[in-house]
Amino acid sequence: MTVPKFALYENAETALAKSRAEVVVIGLLQGEKAGVLAPGAEAVDKAFDGKLESVLSSLGASGKAEEIVKVPTLGKLGADIVVSVGLGKPGEDGGVSAEQVRRALGAAARSLAGTARALVFPSTLDLQAAVEGTALGAYKFTAYKSEPGDAPLAAAEFVQPAEGTARAHKATLKAATAIAESVIIARDLINTPPNDLFPASFAERAKKLADEAGLDFEVLDEKALKRKGFGGILGVGGGSSRPPRLLRVGYKGPKAGKKIALVGKGITFDSGGISIKPAANMDHMTSDMSGAAAVLASVVLAAKLKYPLEVTAHIPLAENLPSGTSYRPGDVLSMYGGKTVEVLNTDAEGRLVLADAIVRAAEEDPDYLIETSTLTGAQIVSLGNRTAGIMGSDEFRDRVAAIAQATGEGGWPMPLPDELRGDLDSRIADLANVTGHRWGGMLAAGIFLREFVADGLPWAHIDIAGPSFNTSGPWGYTGKGGTGVPVRTIAAVLADIADAG
Repeated sequence: MTVPKFALYENAETALAKSRAEVVVIGLLQGEKAGVLAPGAEAVDKAFDGKLESVLSSLGASGKAEEIVKVPTLGKLGADIVVSVGLGKPGEDGGVSAEQVRRALGAAARSLAGTARALVFPSTLDLQAAVEGTALGAYKFTAYKSEPGDAPLAAAEFVQPAEGTARAHKATLKAATAIAESVIIARDLINTPPNDLFPASFAERAKKLADEAGLDFEVLDEKALKRKGFGGILGVGGGSSRPPRLLRVGYKGPKAGKKIALVGKGITFDSGGISIKPAANMDHMTSDMSGAAAVLASVVLAAKLKYPLEVTAHIPLAENLPSGTSYRPGDVLSMYGGKTVEVLNTDAEGRLVLADAIVRAAEEDPDYLIETSTLTGAQIVSLGNRTAGIMGSDEFRDRVAAIAQATGEGGWPMPLPDELRGDLDSRIADLANVTGHRWGGMLAAGIFLREFVADGLPWAHIDIAGPSFNTSGPWGYTGKGGTGVPVRTIAAVLADIADAG
C-alpha cells in the first residue's frame, strides 16, 4: 500500500523556482471554442510569454474532462513537460467542483506512470480533491505481475490555495493523504485473488492493520461462531473447506462522543453456492468482500485521523461454494439473536451474514449503524455501475446520501416500501431470504436487513454492487478492479457526526 510522496509550496512563484519536478501539471477548462487556462496556471503561462493557451489550442486541447495534452517546455521552465488536463465545463457560477479537480488529477496521475516528480497547479482550486485524485489516480496493483511496467508517479508537489493558513493547508494534506491511503487499503484487499484472500487470511491481514493502528481486535472462528449461534455466517460458509470468521475491530478516540457501528459484507468468493451463478464474469465475484474491505479501512482511518468517536467494525467473512456440506434451498437457518430464515436462494447470501453481524453490532448500543455490501445485482439494474443505492432509516439515509454525493462517490436514497415485506413471508420460518419475484430486488434486500436492526437505531445501508468494482476502462481516479467505494463516504459521515452529532 503506497501513495506518492507529497509536499506543499506556498505559491506558484516559489514552486517554479524551487521545484525539481520533471513535469508541471495545469488545468484547462472547456470553453466555447477552445480550452481556457484554469486559475492557478498564470505563472506557467507567464513562462510561455502568455501564449500557452494558443499553444495548447494548436495541439487540439479543448479542456474536456480528463483530456491529457503534453507540451515540451523547451527550456522555458525547469521541468521538461507541461501536462494540461481537462477539467470540463465550469459551473454556472464559473467555478470548478471538487470532483472535477479530483477526476482531472486522477487522469493526469495515471498518465504520469514512470515519472519521478510532478508539480501540480490545480491544487490551488481544491487541495483535498487534488491530493485524493493524484494519489488514487496513481494507484496500480501489480503484486502478481512478473513485469509490472512503469512504476506509478513517485512524488507530487502541490501549490496551496491562496486562501487559508499554511497550517490549515498542511492539515488538509495530511488528512487527504490518510483518506487516500485507506481507500488503497480497501483496493488492495479487493484486488487480491481469492486463493490468497479467504476468511482466515483476511483476518490475519486485518489483525496486522489493527495492530499497526493500535486498534482492538477480536476474531471468532467456526467453533466460536457455532457456540454463539451465528447461523447465517455458518450456513453461508459451510460449503467451503475454508471456514468462516467474524471480526470485531474497534477504535475509541480521545474524548469519544458518539458510538458508530460499521458492518461490511465479506464474501471472499461468491459462486452462488448451490444456486450457482453463470460462469461468465464469475471472476468478478472476487470483489464480493468489498464491503468488508471498506469498513476495515474506515476504522483504520478513524484512528489515523483521531476522530473523537468510538468506531467499531463488525466484519462477517465466508466463502460461498457448492459442496456436500453447502447449505441448500429449503434449509432454515437459526440466526444470531433468535430469528429464523428460510433459504430460497443460496446466492442471496450477503444479507444472511450481514444479519448476524448487524445483531451483534447492535448489542453494543451504537448511536448509528452504517453497513455496506455488494448486496444485489438489482442495484446495478436500478442505478448503474457508479451510483450506490442507500437505504435505511429515513433521516440518516438522506444524510448519508447527501454526503456520498458531496464526496464524489455518489449515492441515491432509496425507499423501503412496506408492501414488499409480505413478499418475504415464509411458510415455515420467520422470513425468507428472497421474494418470489424479481421486482424491487434491492429494496427487498434492504427490508430483509431492516428486520435485524434494533428498534430506534439510525442506520444506513450502502449497496455498492456496481460502484465497488470497475470492470470497464479506467476513468478519473478510478482504475480497473477494486475502487475502495465507499471509504471516502464513510470517512465524511464520521467527520460529520464528530462535528455535528
